Amino acid sequence: MSNKVQRASNRSRSSATDATGEVESLWNVLPPETVGRMGDRVSKSESSKKERSAEVAERMERSSAKRRKKMTTRSGGTGGDGIFSSSTILEGGATDSVYRPSNPSAREAHSNLVDLLSSKEYLGSQPREVLTSAAEEVLTILKSRDEKDPQKKADLGRLLTGSKSISDGVYNKLVLLGRQMDDYEEYRDRELNVNNDKDTNMDDEMGVAVVFNDSEEENEGGEDEEGRSDVEEDVVVDINESSDEEKDSDNGSDVDDEVDEERLVQGVGGKKKASNNTRVLSVHEIDAHYLQRRLGPSLEDADAAESARLSDEILSVLDFRGGTSIRECENQLLVLLGFERFDLIKLLLANRVRIWGCVSIKRATDETTRDAIEKSLEEEESGEGRRTLEELRSRSMAEDWKGERMKSVRDDTLRKKEVIDKEDDEGGDGATKMSKALDSIQVRSKEGEDVTMEDTPDSSKVAHELDLESLVFRDGNHTMTNKKCDLPDKSWRAMKPGYEEVHVPAVRSIPPAGEKLVPIEELPEWTHDAFKGMKSLNRVQSKMADVALKTSENILLCAPTGAGKTNVAMLSILNVLGQYRKEEKDNDAEEGGVKESKHEGMFDLSSFKIIYVAPMKALVQEVVKNFSKRLAPYGITVRELSGDSSLTRQQIAETQMIVTTPEKWDIVTRQGEGRAYTQLVRLVIIDEIHLLHDDRGPVLESIVARVIRQVETTAEPVRLVGLSATLPNYADVATFLRVKPEKGMFFFDHSYRPVPLQMQYIGITERNAFRRFQLQNEVCYEKATLQRKNGNQMLIFVHSRAETGKTAKALRDIALERDQLSLFVKEGGATEEILREELSTVKNADLKDVLPFGFAIHHAGMARPDRELVEDLFADGHIGVLCCTATLAWGVNLPAHAVIIKGTQIYDPSKGRWAELSPLDVLQMLGRAGRPQYDNEGEGIIMTAHTELQYYLSLTNLQLPVESQMIKTLPDNLNAEIVLGTIQTISEAVDWLSYTFLYVRMLKNPNLYGISDKAASEDPTLKHRRMDLAHTAACMLERSHLVRYDRRSGALQATPLGRIASQYYISHTSMALYSRHLRPNMADIDLLRLFSMSGEFTHITVREEEKLELSKLAMRVPIPVKESPSEPSAKINILLQAYISRLKLDGFALVSDMAFIQQSAARIMRAIFEISLRRGWSGLAKLTLNFANMVAYRIWRSQSPLRQFKNVPEVVTRKLERKSDIEWARYADLTPSDLGELVGVPKMGRTLHKLVHQFPKLELSAHIQPITRSILRVELNLVPDFEYDVKVHGYVQLFHIMVEDVNGENILHHEMFLLKSTGAEDEHIVTFTVNILDPLPPSYFIRVISDRWLHSETVLPISFNKMILPAKFYPPTELLDLQPLPISVLGEAAFIKLYNFNEFNPIQTQGERLLSFVITNYSHGCGV
Repeated sequence: MSNKVQRASNRSRSSATDATGEVESLWNVLPPETVGRMGDRVSKSESSKKERSAEVAERMERSSAKRRKKMTTRSGGTGGDGIFSSSTILEGGATDSVYRPSNPSAREAHSNLVDLLSSKEYLGSQPREVLTSAAEEVLTILKSRDEKDPQKKADLGRLLTGSKSISDGVYNKLVLLGRQMDDYEEYRDRELNVNNDKDTNMDDEMGVAVVFNDSEEENEGGEDEEGRSDVEEDVVVDINESSDEEKDSDNGSDVDDEVDEERLVQGVGGKKKASNNTRVLSVHEIDAHYLQRRLGPSLEDADAAESARLSDEILSVLDFRGGTSIRECENQLLVLLGFERFDLIKLLLANRVRIWGCVSIKRATDETTRDAIEKSLEEEESGEGRRTLEELRSRSMAEDWKGERMKSVRDDTLRKKEVIDKEDDEGGDGATKMSKALDSIQVRSKEGEDVTMEDTPDSSKVAHELDLESLVFRDGNHTMTNKKCDLPDKSWRAMKPGYEEVHVPAVRSIPPAGEKLVPIEELPEWTHDAFKGMKSLNRVQSKMADVALKTSENILLCAPTGAGKTNVAMLSILNVLGQYRKEEKDNDAEEGGVKESKHEGMFDLSSFKIIYVAPMKALVQEVVKNFSKRLAPYGITVRELSGDSSLTRQQIAETQMIVTTPEKWDIVTRQGEGRAYTQLVRLVIIDEIHLLHDDRGPVLESIVARVIRQVETTAEPVRLVGLSATLPNYADVATFLRVKPEKGMFFFDHSYRPVPLQMQYIGITERNAFRRFQLQNEVCYEKATLQRKNGNQMLIFVHSRAETGKTAKALRDIALERDQLSLFVKEGGATEEILREELSTVKNADLKDVLPFGFAIHHAGMARPDRELVEDLFADGHIGVLCCTATLAWGVNLPAHAVIIKGTQIYDPSKGRWAELSPLDVLQMLGRAGRPQYDNEGEGIIMTAHTELQYYLSLTNLQLPVESQMIKTLPDNLNAEIVLGTIQTISEAVDWLSYTFLYVRMLKNPNLYGISDKAASEDPTLKHRRMDLAHTAACMLERSHLVRYDRRSGALQATPLGRIASQYYISHTSMALYSRHLRPNMADIDLLRLFSMSGEFTHITVREEEKLELSKLAMRVPIPVKESPSEPSAKINILLQAYISRLKLDGFALVSDMAFIQQSAARIMRAIFEISLRRGWSGLAKLTLNFANMVAYRIWRSQSPLRQFKNVPEVVTRKLERKSDIEWARYADLTPSDLGELVGVPKMGRTLHKLVHQFPKLELSAHIQPITRSILRVELNLVPDFEYDVKVHGYVQLFHIMVEDVNGENILHHEMFLLKSTGAEDEHIVTFTVNILDPLPPSYFIRVISDRWLHSETVLPISFNKMILPAKFYPPTELLDLQPLPISVLGEAAFIKLYNFNEFNPIQTQGERLLSFVITNYSHGCGV
């Protein structure tokens, strides 16, 4: 029997498993009419009190005492909101109150305390809630009146470091900070009083808000001594299930909830809105009287004045300018409106900024007031104010809103019709009423005509602009579209203090009796070298051998990690080799000649290329290493092409297999230059194709669509091979890859895993964030001791380098405290002696601290000898527990019996917040569980928040469908195709969408992608929907000036901005920003401010714990930052400068943000450089090119150019920079001894002299010749004046030749010059023409700048003083608009006979007076 763990309902629901004995809200427990307004005392008659049975009262008291004693919390009973949600009505649920300072000095002290706790010595970079919760724990100890300083110091030491004490200096600092937070005692007393009042009111007047039923008594003894629930071991109970009575009573409403959830997916509000699905209002439905209209139904007896007064009060409460928090706003609204308007309060809180801004603007009576309101919205911290203003200024948003509202009305009407049809058996009256209702609905199209419901299908032929943002999956790769999760038989769960465990047994498979493994010997003999050391293929490979090796069918392979997908890729590669194998060479090889390889000369290696797309650089390098070794006997060259490694044309020509990342290959195929070798591609292998579900999925969709369209256009076959982890909708992915299901689609479940994997899912239910953080270490230790008792090794994956050391130390301290170190290292054993001997070679301090106790750490920041030592010791079994980062999962094959993923949240700089791990990382980490040679079974343990349990259950149990994320980047992907030339009309764009995975999923699940059932049934191919999507993307690109879109003909044409965006991977929003705000005279400050506003950094925010460090950094960066460090744009600016300055950062999140910013910085600066060139702005072009190189080399223009060489010591460059009186140009004239004396290190003189003369430099001379008075011919001679070294300069050096006007402001001509290593000693001539300005300027300047080297620049002035321009020609005679003359005007018949036409042309007519002269002196054949 299959058991189900269902998704929490969106409704708040009470059940026997929900109550904790803590004070809870009575909302949704008692009817609203019995609750009354907040603050009112609800009187209860004595008779009603007596009616309460003694049995129920006793049960309540017993349950409350039991739960208070256990200190457990609800595990899923709060519905979709979960147990960690905020305590506001808007977000639902309740959590522990958090201390918030009430005065400036206390706020500053609290910020300093949080900053101290986030340092590496203590908690490190953690989510904000963990740090604030830890700060409150610290304050509780500091403010305790029962303990003295030594005890407080010891308690703080145990709390923060796990040791028994902290230094006196740190303790004194904490005490000082605690004293500055003088409002903490007041806060604590207030919270105690509030809780006491609540307890008194609840217990005396209404009782504790818990619903009990018959199952409560049975649950009291529900846990046995081992902590396991009283359910059977082979049954998983619904995590959120209610009692039987409640299920029966709510049966009807559950159906309504499913309908409402389905309507919410389609963008239509349901009857019951969940708190986290509260509708976001459109600004166009909020007018000056919006609040009065919403209050109207509940104020029937009140007059208009009362309604206006109440709406004014609500508007003042919603005003955010006073700094009122959402909690205070909620309380004030509850007092004003009461609980009976619960839904209205949620709506107001969810749309606080929108409602206040729109109502205030539309009530404004003058421009001054309106400007002030708009300024407040612009400065609103969350960014909602700016979005509101943008929507108010957007006409298309209003049209979209109207369309959505009409759609909502139509859906409601159709739903009512279905109800009427069901209730009315005869159907006559209902059908008539329904018909009238449908006839009354009319939709205004863009052309202005009225379209009735009957006309709607016809009107859909006209493309409509959609709101793409509303169609994007908000959760990205965390999107979970399955409503329930079916688990295997014998799955069970256990409730423990602070967390819940769900256990899923390993899936085992007994091979069929007739199953045969394919021996390597049965494969063609020439393929054996690729499988050295193997005797046979495994089960998966054997089933696929014939299709992969002997056919060219497209393949999709879905199999668990470790199933041997790499060898399937090898079989498909050998298939390509077989197609280009020269059979006639076989005999020659046997007869004569000694060859380095028996395969030498057997393959036509210049006729094909193979592309292997891997998702991460670490995996790219692993694939290159593996395939290079295995394909070497065949003469195949395998090279890497990733973000920081590029290949020359010669290298590409010599390479048969390119291993690359999706983004890099997308860039290559976007550009026409790559077509020379992309036409030779015969096989594309896409590893981890379930990456389609990730935020990077649209890149894969673009690549595959481009390949398939190329195959159809050129008729050149390209085989697609997709390798994936197991996923439920593999058939959709196969359709996308054009795989024939009966031939190329293969799906293998977990039973094909080499080592069966038993899974444990630990959902932390603890409310207090800091206690949750501590509980994770305790759970890790419990699992580690269990493994060590069985003699097993364990990997614990954490998500930062610092956390590896902290976790290892925490586990060691717990082992010391519990006297269980012998579980990890036996006293007097060989392991203890080996670890003691190796300790002397360890450099990492954290590793040295924990290694003697049998623990170790591993991450990319460690020295290579340390990492290799840890890997060897772990492989030999001397290390029992290894704390590591995901680097070990991707780059090193080091399996263990058990794997723990400690927490699933990691800081994601692209989102600017802590987010869930990507499915790719989770599956890769779990792939390290189980050692094929030693284990019959592996164990994987995922530790996460309780609200995320279903997601990870679905992910690892084949029930998380892969969805398309294409809509998020649709405009940018469409622009790339337009620039490439594969799309030239909107109809071609519609056709292109049919090649995407988005189209496949829209056909399968139209509702999820915002398509109604009616629209899907009327348009089976979704052509109209694709038209709307393409039209919307084209309109967005047109508004950003990236394309020209002719709506009549549907023609699409790329603009220069569009080409730049495609080449440099810049979003259309950023390009629109640059187009509007770039100025020719921008300085460093202005350029960095514009850079920090780029759309790529939209999600970067400033966290409270970062403000202090950012303020310090702002004082150290060289370019002033005008904004406050609390502004996101200032943070981006500061971090970019800190990266160039090589400043050291403390916070892990800040380091991640800085890495994310620098990855985009050079690319963005290059894009702005290209824009500047096209606009002819010399100053900005030079500035942006300099910044691009400054980011690349991490040096400033004021620093020594020699820093661009890698082998110059820091001390030497600093000494050179102090000699600022010597210009860089003079260094070439200095001798080695002079340079050695200059830096005070005579031995460095020779090295410096060599580097100075290797620095790229060109000597220029020019010959000019005016062709006309407006065109100047320039012949420029370029002579390299440096020592060319291929190891330093590469094979090619690129230079920009710019001709500037006399002021150096405008670029009159630009072209590029390539200096190849073969011509490094030759003179080069470049000829070009330039316009001559009028009036004639005194001179021009020719500037030659290196594309990659700072300070490599040569300027040649061209004087016009002695230049002689050609004579000025008179302007041509103006042609008059005259009536053509007939030839009869000549008067002489003889003359008339000379012409075979009847009238003169316009020029001949205008020269009538000269006609007789012309005829007399010239032949008529000249035509004059």
